[in-house]
Amino acid sequence: MGMFSFLKDRTASSEGSEGSSGSGGSTTANPPNPPNDPNLSNGSTFVRPAAWDAPPLDTSSLTAPSPSEVDDGSAVGPLDAANTAELQQPIIDAIKTVYDPEIPVDIYELGLIYDIIVDANRQVLINMTLTSPACPSAQQIPSEVRWKVKAVPGVTDARVEIAWEPMWTKDRMSEAAKLQLGFF
Repeated sequence: MGMFSFLKDRTASSEGSEGSSGSGGSTTANPPNPPNDPNLSNGSTFVRPAAWDAPPLDTSSLTAPSPSEVDDGSAVGPLDAANTAELQQPIIDAIKTVYDPEIPVDIYELGLIYDIIVDANRQVLINMTLTSPACPSAQQIPSEVRWKVKAVPGVTDARVEIAWEPMWTKDRMSEAAKLQLGFF
């Protein structure tokens, strides 16, 4: 006897009792098929949902363009000393509002900003690094820097380039940041 043998006995006994009740027809233990079942035996046809025939989703905006496709025309020209001197402090103030989500110190005090270059057209190039190549905020922080610098009055455009040489170490942090994080 199998594990479900008790069902076989019950089905056989219910068939026998129904047959003896005088209903006149034979019954089966199988329930009728649901209306959308593709294996219908009751003559109905399967109706395919309209959503299955929808056009494919456009996922092109979810993939990053290759470097050869990226040419937004916003290359920063050579350093303009006068514009750099004029805009450097407002740019630094904007950068000081960007925080690494894992560290309660702004990225300027952490020493992540290597260079600020402003050209004659007031386009800004920020050379920066991250605390680690595996930084979970590697997309968020540079993007936030770009948009906050771009919002500084007098800045026409901003670009951020990530540099891994020289590597960031805690020696690049300001004394205020070291004090706040308890490195003294």
